[in-house]
Amino acid sequence: MEKRILGLDPGLAILGFGLITCKQSQDKIQDTSVSMLDFGVISTPAHAEMGERLCTLFDDLHTLMKELQPDLVAIEKLFFYRMSSTILVAQARGVLMLVLGQCHLPYVEFTPAQIKQALTGYGNAEKREVQEAVARELDLDEIPRPDDAADALAVALTAWFQV
Repeated sequence: MEKRILGLDPGLAILGFGLITCKQSQDKIQDTSVSMLDFGVISTPAHAEMGERLCTLFDDLHTLMKELQPDLVAIEKLFFYRMSSTILVAQARGVLMLVLGQCHLPYVEFTPAQIKQALTGYGNAEKREVQEAVARELDLDEIPRPDDAADALAVALTAWFQV
């Protein structure tokens, strides 16, 4: 059995995505493997007006869902940094949730601490430790760049560990 999990790291300026595939044999529960299929970012220009940026996210997310065809989407829960940036991320996240609803895709959500715990065993791990764990789990020679894409792969891996 194969499952495609799309991890998303929501943001207005940069939304990271990472797609993994998880394989599990029918006869051996312990026989599982995971590999990376794709990763990247959706970017919106800072000089564009808000409505245009949200439309870009909407259109690009729909295209991404059609191209990647995930079975499950994993999303990083909103974490409050500064109020102004939190509102922008929340607006982008609203578009993301709308697209998932329109595509009838199931999703799970994880806090940053849950993601850190799943990948490093420590809920207060440093960003670099999580990125190194992503590279190790996916047998990559280097940490995926940009950071937003690596973060999205971490979210996808967290979902795989929970499935």
